[in-house]
Amino acid sequence: MRGKPRLVFLLSTICFELRLSSDKFIKSRKMHSANHWGGSLEIANNGDSTPEEYDRSRNLDWDKASINHQQQQQYNNYDQYSHRHNLDETQQSWLLGPPEKKKKKYIDLGCIVCSRKAFKYTIYGIIVAFLVIALPTIIAKTLPKHKTRPSPPDNYTLALHKALLFFNAQKSGKLPKNNGIPWRGDSGLQDGSKLTDVKGGLIGGYYDAGDNTKFHFPMSFAMTMLSWSVIEYEHKYRAIGEYDHVTDLIKWGTDYLLRTFNSTATKIDKFYSQVGGSLNNSRTPDDHYCWQRPEDMTYERPVQTANSGPDLAGEMAAALAAASIVFRDNTQYSRKLVKGAETLFAFARDFGKRTSYCRGNPYIEPFYNSTNYFDEFMWGSAWLYYATGNKTYISLATNPGLSKNSKAFFMIPDLSVLSWDNKLPAAMLLLTRMRIFLNPGYPYEEMLSSYHNVTSLTMCSYLQRYKVFNFTKGGLIQLNHGRGQPLQYVANAAFLASLFVDYMNATGVPGWNCGPNYISLDVLRRFATSQMNYILGDNPLKMSYVVGYGNKFPRHVHHRGASIPTGKTKYSCTGGWKWRDTSNPNPHNITGAMVGGPDKFDKFKDARKNFSYTEPTLAGNAGLVAALVSLTSSGGYGVDKNAIFSAVPPLYPMSPPPPPPWKP
Repeated sequence: MRGKPRLVFLLSTICFELRLSSDKFIKSRKMHSANHWGGSLEIANNGDSTPEEYDRSRNLDWDKASINHQQQQQYNNYDQYSHRHNLDETQQSWLLGPPEKKKKKYIDLGCIVCSRKAFKYTIYGIIVAFLVIALPTIIAKTLPKHKTRPSPPDNYTLALHKALLFFNAQKSGKLPKNNGIPWRGDSGLQDGSKLTDVKGGLIGGYYDAGDNTKFHFPMSFAMTMLSWSVIEYEHKYRAIGEYDHVTDLIKWGTDYLLRTFNSTATKIDKFYSQVGGSLNNSRTPDDHYCWQRPEDMTYERPVQTANSGPDLAGEMAAALAAASIVFRDNTQYSRKLVKGAETLFAFARDFGKRTSYCRGNPYIEPFYNSTNYFDEFMWGSAWLYYATGNKTYISLATNPGLSKNSKAFFMIPDLSVLSWDNKLPAAMLLLTRMRIFLNPGYPYEEMLSSYHNVTSLTMCSYLQRYKVFNFTKGGLIQLNHGRGQPLQYVANAAFLASLFVDYMNATGVPGWNCGPNYISLDVLRRFATSQMNYILGDNPLKMSYVVGYGNKFPRHVHHRGASIPTGKTKYSCTGGWKWRDTSNPNPHNITGAMVGGPDKFDKFKDARKNFSYTEPTLAGNAGLVAALVSLTSSGGYGVDKNAIFSAVPPLYPMSPPPPPPWKP
């Protein structure tokens, strides 16, 4: 195709030359035949025609690609010959005709046809895009990655990690391999072994404090508090990697509580209220007289039986019911917990068994005496309602007789202090939660509104401006009027205050009224943080009262296991006294333990014998954990509004479906 235009040009030139000399050319032709069409068509060679012209005429239709070198030379000679004739413009126009338009070149891509130019620019664009976008991305992906460091955890998170370890150190029974406390081992493996109605005995649970007694009353309260904190702040526990840990701690406690009564029955006539213990001023080897590690106990550990006990049964029911919400995804275990809670609460409500579990019992009454049981009725029924959705329990919790007997509306300052003995402020806050988030209306609104009002006043009582409670010069609230071991009450109050703030924030309410004064939620939050900061070291002594947190913390904790070295030597009941009486620091730090705390003058005696200063407790540390997780910013702020209501059915009947469309 490339040689065709040139052949056309050559042919046109020849025709033009022949026209100019047509007369001479015609005369020179010789016809070799007589007829018009026959004979030879050979053109005679005269002097006016050249051999080159003849040769050219023979090769006009050849493909130029097949022309050899000699023939190409002939074309070049013809070009020289043709230029000897000077053509004017008219003649050139005759010869050349109109200028030929340059044809666009296209590329067939199969599915689309595009011009070469567009294709070329597209390729260029792809290359540029690759260099500008793809290449830097590839380089960035292949270079070593430097991960952005997450923001460091706040002080509350750091303290929380340690506070949970205290419960590992308090475990009784056969310990799991991942318990994480190297100086603790299996202990109490003979607890309850003489009981004929308990398969496997009463192995497990937690030691209460620095002694080796398993007090079920404060232990149950501790499990309820831990469960409550998980229900409200599961997202925070997960964010700091402690969710599995804290739920394992709860299950360790609830598994043990299920052993203390016939949990498969619907009705019981007794349960076990304590393992171990001591008598005041006794010289008989027991948990107080002896100073031994739990692993080395050789003395008798009596089991206390309760044939009545609405207070302890109510608290145990609350613990199992709250835990059933924590383990709601484990359907089988959750149902087992609910069944046990209902059995225990039925025992607690039995009118013929209304004597306190500890009355007249010298192993319990001097240590964990219960002053009332109507607060446990309110507390337990609230938790059972959330665990089951059974309206019988919420009807009891909002019964006017219950609030009257518990003195809920008497506005007695001491009744606004949460403790292992008094659950009233926690129970009313728990029921206030229902009003805030579910707004159930009639017939519960009147009582729930009253609980809400009293809860608001309880929060007011924590503020220093109202002078309901004294504060030390260092800023610590004196909820137990300057008596020993104040920090457990402070931690509980910080938790309730922080939780109340989160409830209000969840509904978009910025504050509440204390009499004629409007109080911003920030004021109450500052109270909670100030008390926790005091416990963690922001105090006149600059001492952290949580062991292992900070640089300065108690080193002489009143704790048998932490104060005696581990090794092959097993010290006898009185042989361990030398470790009790030494002025040397404990060989083991019981990490995470919150000790009793300072006195009302902000003074603290770091001495093992001064147990009111240096002894930690299970119930106190549960409040510490709850307060810390409520205040930490790890995992975000706020509560889980709905998890606690997972078993609660709709309070109002569902709207009926619309009637079918009318048909004629």
